[in-house]
Amino acid sequence: MAGVELAIGNGLLGVGAGLAIGLGAIGTGLAQQQIIAAVFGAIVEDPKQFGKGLFFILLPETLVIFGLVIAIMLMGRM
Repeated sequence: MAGVELAIGNGLLGVGAGLAIGLGAIGTGLAQQQIIAAVFGAIVEDPKQFGKGLFFILLPETLVIFGLVIAIMLMGRM
């Protein structure tokens, strides 16, 4: 292929970007698994806790967003 430079560095950047998103998603899933169970229990006892519970459910999603930002930064170097 003319004009395509294949280098080990570009491949490793792609692997790093994939790991950044993948491991962030796994961490988020494991965190939300415990948080959602606790929040549902709290909401059953006191329905006024819904707002706080929603905040705690959404908090781990920042891991995936940070992973996406890192992946975009790595892909920009390719």
